[in-house]
Amino acid sequence: MVDPQQDLEPYLEAAAQKNLRITHIFETHVQADHVSGAPALAEATRAPILVHASAGVRFPHVPLESDEQHEMGNVRITALHTPGHTPEGMSFLVTDRSRAAEPWFVLTGDTLFSGGVGRPDLLGDDSETALAEQLYDSLYGTLLKLPDHIEVYPAHFGGAACGKGLSGKPASTIGFERRFSPALQFTSKSEFVRFVLTDLPPQPASFAENRRRNLGLE
Repeated sequence: MVDPQQDLEPYLEAAAQKNLRITHIFETHVQADHVSGAPALAEATRAPILVHASAGVRFPHVPLESDEQHEMGNVRITALHTPGHTPEGMSFLVTDRSRAAEPWFVLTGDTLFSGGVGRPDLLGDDSETALAEQLYDSLYGTLLKLPDHIEVYPAHFGGAACGKGLSGKPASTIGFERRFSPALQFTSKSEFVRFVLTDLPPQPASFAENRRRNLGLE
């Protein structure tokens, strides 16, 4: 499971219907838009929660490092550290070896959306510029290094407050975003930083509280 919501029944039912066990719970980042279901799912399944080592969460978990690989039958998940929306942001590159030995798609969390990128202002404390610079490196230095055919499945699409300019289409490809995403057309980091810090929508009042709860601080 990746970024589970609090309603666990659909996950447990889907696994049972296919006679599968939930063995890994991956978090792309410490969520702000909702309260994570990861701790409850871990309790229900005894599966470990895997988050980047820098997350600073205060609940039982397994720290993830970039380029770490996890094997699940025919599926291989490669963890990519993609900070910028948050310092601990992760993307997960998925290979289905029943189809091919090469990766098929990437789960980008709140780093890369269809039509947009993650907002770098969630933490406050004057960290926005530093996070925007990290976001540039994650996008241009990591995700855009992937082949154009790789499918992109982000955590949100149009209407979410975790980025700006999000398309209503819930998925895309690296090649399409490389060509058409407004945030991916820059030739310098400084231009990108100015773009992503301009005209950000207000943060919902619940974001800070949700993040505290998802860190295990309450």
